[in-house]
Amino acid sequence: MILQKHNTNTQQPVYVTAVFAILLLFSNTLFGQAEIPKLTITPLTDDFYVYTTYKDLDGKPFPSNSMYVVSDKGVILIDTPWDESDFQPLLDSIYKRHQKKVVLCIATHFHDDSSAGLDYYKKHGIPTYTSKLTHELSVQEGNAKAAYHFEKDTVFTVGNKKFETFYPGAGHTQDNIVVWFEKEKVLYGGCLIKSTENNDLGYTGDADIDAWEGTMKKLINKYPKPSYVIPGHFAWDSPKALQHTLKLVKKKR
Repeated sequence: MILQKHNTNTQQPVYVTAVFAILLLFSNTLFGQAEIPKLTITPLTDDFYVYTTYKDLDGKPFPSNSMYVVSDKGVILIDTPWDESDFQPLLDSIYKRHQKKVVLCIATHFHDDSSAGLDYYKKHGIPTYTSKLTHELSVQEGNAKAAYHFEKDTVFTVGNKKFETFYPGAGHTQDNIVVWFEKEKVLYGGCLIKSTENNDLGYTGDADIDAWEGTMKKLINKYPKPSYVIPGHFAWDSPKALQHTLKLVKKKR
């Protein structure tokens, strides 16, 4: 159809413009300006869902995993989207899928791949939580902050879902916590845990490499038999990620 249509002013085929656009698209891709994928949501088990958002790092889309859990009283959000363009679409997608609103949000450390959406969700009336240490680091770094913070490991109950936060020690950051759902044996490790796809520890600018090994041993001892482990980036749900992270830390040291 485009090949048969002509511009009345120049008498040149419009397909020239179309071809130019296609070439520009390929050029952008070849030179690293790949299109950032949209928010994806993947069922994990029962009422648990892993959602993945992306950021452009060095011209390539980089995935960040987070999680939400559907209870009979609303949805629990563990970490926020990385990119602000996904803050509202996530809420919209959750409501469309489950006809429920997010009623609680917890961020597991102060980096923006965990906490970027805290201010946005706080302004939309969603109770937001972090540890006290995460709050202090967020203030120090000028990052988004939660409305509430807890000083020690805390148990939360939202409708028929019960979970606990646990601080095993410094690792990826000084403040990284994990979230554990005992009944379902789901461990959300966030960026403290490295995917089995990772060959290194990734960004370590705020890490405590010396403490990380002991932190992992403490975490493995605390939750020795999880059914699912969710790391902060790349492939998720393999319990092997715990031992894999420990191996990477030992190699780094």
